[in-house]
Amino acid sequence: MEPNPRIEAAVRTILSELGEDPGREGLLQTPQRVARALEFLTEGYRLDPREILEKALFRSSNDEMVLVRDIEFYSLCEHHMLPIIGRAHVAYIPDGKVVGLSKIPRVVNLYARRLQIQEQMTEQIADAISEVIHPKGVAVVLHARHMCMEMRGVEKINSTTVTSALRGLFKKDLRTRNEFYNLINAPAPANF
Repeated sequence: MEPNPRIEAAVRTILSELGEDPGREGLLQTPQRVARALEFLTEGYRLDPREILEKALFRSSNDEMVLVRDIEFYSLCEHHMLPIIGRAHVAYIPDGKVVGLSKIPRVVNLYARRLQIQEQMTEQIADAISEVIHPKGVAVVLHARHMCMEMRGVEKINSTTVTSALRGLFKKDLRTRNEFYNLINAPAPANF
């Protein structure tokens, strides 16, 4: 990543406004570090979910649920720029095509690496998979902790927010929806 002098200058200003000395030894490289960290944590703005998913579409006769669960993600809330730490569960029912399994966590990361609210991120993941893969259904559930609630504000430590987005068969068919929820709530096998 190229250095971003404007972000670095803004960080120096913030440090000064907080009463710190940006020239002291421990803070000399902080503006550059923060700029690089922010560029990395927001790289999702520069990525296209269509490019990620379309490169790994394969014909398949499979018409049963494909689930990738417990995908760790880290995001920043758009209101305070504090961390959101969570897990995503993403399932789809193929309709003639499957996608390479690694692409699903990549799509989760793409949307997590933007300033976010969890509700919107859940919808964005479901919509991207629906629009590119054209499955019979998509289900996305996110479980997350929000540092804006834990570190400040109401200071409710260990509270979890759960959001879901259901499309197609997952929304229309109670049995399919129940199968999905049973799978994501089942304990992980002991060997994992």
